[in-house]
Amino acid sequence: MNMAEHIVTVFGGTGFLGRRVVRSLRDRGIAVRVASRHPERTGELFGSGDPSIHPMAADVSDEASIARAIAGAWGVVNAVSLYVEHGGATFQSVHVEAARLVAREARKAGAERLIHISGIGADALSSSPYIRSRGLGEQAVREVFPAATLIRPAVMFGSGDAFLTVIIKLLRRLPAYPMFGQGHTRLQPAYVEDVGDSVATALRDGNTRGMIFECAGPRVYSYKELLRTVAAAAGTRPILFPLPFAIWHGLAALCELLPNPPVTRNQIELMEIDTVAATDVPGFARLGISPRSLDAILPTMVSAAHD
Repeated sequence: MNMAEHIVTVFGGTGFLGRRVVRSLRDRGIAVRVASRHPERTGELFGSGDPSIHPMAADVSDEASIARAIAGAWGVVNAVSLYVEHGGATFQSVHVEAARLVAREARKAGAERLIHISGIGADALSSSPYIRSRGLGEQAVREVFPAATLIRPAVMFGSGDAFLTVIIKLLRRLPAYPMFGQGHTRLQPAYVEDVGDSVATALRDGNTRGMIFECAGPRVYSYKELLRTVAAAAGTRPILFPLPFAIWHGLAALCELLPNPPVTRNQIELMEIDTVAATDVPGFARLGISPRSLDAILPTMVSAAHD
């Protein structure tokens, strides 16, 4: 199949993961329609004048807007996510209702492929509004587009992230670092560039229709181990002390009143559960990708955090 003859619409294409998906598709010779609420950022992110990149204003809460963005597209990627609820933008409206709209419009438009980005730990029965909405979103997508491919990344790190970069900066500034609970939660961080490649690879592989992938890095850390690893790379030796999750939830609720909250309640909820790839669900290996380790990327991120 000559993918150069097709166009793929990426919703959320200017976001943290979405921009990596766009670049990975472009590098494979695929034309990309970058659908986002901020199309003016497309030139800044991908360079102006690239004939394979087509910016388009789109709002995943608006059916007509979605239909315009998908019209004529061979494939669709939904990389839209929400981390803090505000106004009418809720976890339910973005992760469930908008996800259903995108899937329905993709089916109506005759798109051959749909990739829906979710997350490891997504659970429709969770008591956490964020985690529950991710699980319900997967169900909604599958109800209207059964052949959709679901990709669940682990917590992602990379340039411009809200995870590792924040940890590096705080470890440098704080003589004592508060941990989430006792620091026993297990996580398996994935490099965002690898996740972007996994989306592009799955899209090109027709055999991935209807499959679920859990994309996680090569090493499982406890949260405490992760902090020690990052501190060593940053050349700091902070005291790590436990802070109960109940206190974290209160702090996060206050932080969410800020324009750019350093921590949110959904992040706390995710840190209360292990986010490790299931052994019986395919991941990077099935897609022929060798995920890069956090240790390999850390030096670059530590250096960048100085800027």
